[in-house]
Amino acid sequence: MTRQGRAAGTVRTSNPEGLAAPVGKYSHLVEPPPGHKLVWISGQVGTGPGGEVPKSVEEQTRLVFVNIERLLDQLGVGPEQVVKLLTFVAGADSLPGWAAARDRTYADWYPEGGYPAHSLAVVAALARSDLLVETEGIVAVPLAS
Repeated sequence: MTRQGRAAGTVRTSNPEGLAAPVGKYSHLVEPPPGHKLVWISGQVGTGPGGEVPKSVEEQTRLVFVNIERLLDQLGVGPEQVVKLLTFVAGADSLPGWAAARDRTYADWYPEGGYPAHSLAVVAALARSDLLVETEGIVAVPLAS
């Protein structure tokens, strides 16, 4: 089994032998450490604090990750505790901009690799016509001692 480690106390990621390598920036398996609970993050969209929505998919994606990071801060954890993400992108033409913004964020969040599990769906539209990206997640949060 090939393992990509993260720091002690964070989730463990792996890409077992016998499976094709991931086709993107994700790990096949992600395991929370003992003594953690799982917390679900509802879908975050590319809006600023006042509800403003930029036009570009790259800027919306950047804001999605800013919003997720604010929620992680609220939980007292960092991106290394993210177990799973699920992203919806409106239209295949939005994929390059989404990927560019995701790659910039991942370079900061996961400089050594060890990406969370992740699924990506291209959809016709999101809840509002001005929204281009939505990402939800699952986070491993240490239990209070």
